[in-house]
Amino acid sequence: MLVFAFAFGLSMDYEVFLLARIKELKDRGYDCRRAVQLGLQRSGRIITSAALLMVIVFAGFAAGQMLMVKEMGIALAVAVAVDATLVRCLLVPAAMSLFGEFNWWAPAPLKRLYRRFGLREHVELPPVEAGEGAPGEAGVAAPVVQGARVPAPRGAVARATTAG
Repeated sequence: MLVFAFAFGLSMDYEVFLLARIKELKDRGYDCRRAVQLGLQRSGRIITSAALLMVIVFAGFAAGQMLMVKEMGIALAVAVAVDATLVRCLLVPAAMSLFGEFNWWAPAPLKRLYRRFGLREHVELPPVEAGEGAPGEAGVAAPVVQGARVPAPRGAVARATTAG
């Protein structure tokens, strides 16, 4: 039970990295499937690096003298490796791709709260290669954020849009 609690707490940062990138791309106007693809692409290295670092540290506990410390270290190393590879980089993106727009469903009071206060970093991401589902391409309008147009990715044809 203790290993599960520690592993859950330590591996939640991977989920935050992944979902933050996906949400930013979705807010910029990418369709759900493309936002998941690009979000995983952008956060994959940091998830892998953080997980590898934690696996190395926990595996180092196996060199300890106490059996409890050895067991805990090996169990946490395995739990973090499985969570980062199978869950965060395989199952979560696959489920989000299957659920599509249902990923972004929220009860009406929460939607109003988000629209009023919003939780954004206000950091402009570097442009994404123009491709399938990119804003400004093949019938996908350039996104609009509170009355101001967000620039479309390089190479994409941006259309004038207005906030409604």
